[in-house]
Amino acid sequence: MDINKKKQIAAGLSIFSNIILTFLKILAGALSGSLSIFSEAIHSFSDFFASILAFFSVLKSSKPADKDHPYGHGKYEDLAGFIEGVLIILAALFIFYEAVKKIIFGAHTEVESSLGIIVMSIAIFMNFIVSSILFRVSKESNSISLYADGEHLRTDVYSSVGVLVGLILIKITGYTVLDPIIAILVAVFIYRTGYNISKRTMMDLLDYSLPNEDIQKIKKTITEFSSDSKLKSIKARKVGPTLDIDIVLQFDGETSICECHKICDEIEKQIRKIYPNSSISTHSEPICHKRNCQKTCDKGTTIC
Repeated sequence: MDINKKKQIAAGLSIFSNIILTFLKILAGALSGSLSIFSEAIHSFSDFFASILAFFSVLKSSKPADKDHPYGHGKYEDLAGFIEGVLIILAALFIFYEAVKKIIFGAHTEVESSLGIIVMSIAIFMNFIVSSILFRVSKESNSISLYADGEHLRTDVYSSVGVLVGLILIKITGYTVLDPIIAILVAVFIYRTGYNISKRTMMDLLDYSLPNEDIQKIKKTITEFSSDSKLKSIKARKVGPTLDIDIVLQFDGETSICECHKICDEIEKQIRKIYPNSSISTHSEPICHKRNCQKTCDKGTTIC
């Protein structure tokens, strides 16, 4: 199956599951009087918006480069991922506010936990399955928006487990004050995830360099493949699902243009074996041993 089709199916599945879970959690929260379940409903509602963003960003980023977007549409995924991270943070802050308010003004409200236990168990199972699919497809396609959506749902799994344990403890002990305390723990966990997603996607939006380990892999590939060239510079960034790599190689003045081109093509081929979804631009320059040659070459007064 085409990778873009896989991405669309995965994003669509996320939308469908979030609609169901949001409805179930709102119903369970209203009937049980549990703030922790209600906080999970808010979490799922933010998941729903995030999955819609992921779906449309996947559709947009899969379009080829055009006149208005000569470098492609990959940034749409980075932007969607950043918005998803912000949505997670806002959801966490709202949950925290409601939980603190309940501790101060109404921590001893009656909580019927049986329905919540059932709904949380369903949520854990569904989100685990869907998030696993999203992570697998995001890894295959290098999609940041699907990765962010998967993280969104994975946090829902962990927070739902926390709420489930809390509801079981409330049922056993009768201590309803545990409900808002659990909601605060859920909020802290959600906030951390939102912050990490926002930070990562913002770095991509601002054309932050690839991690040093990736740069070193590219350098190693170049030096191992060709002893006839010298690496002058390398720049690499992430643009949505694509890596944008610019390489400048220096060759001895005796090396023909044809040979330089052949070596550059082979180096690009080797790099794509490591990073299949990459756009690579390789520029070759002569190594000149004449004194002050670079200055005069730049002025066009000397042929190296």
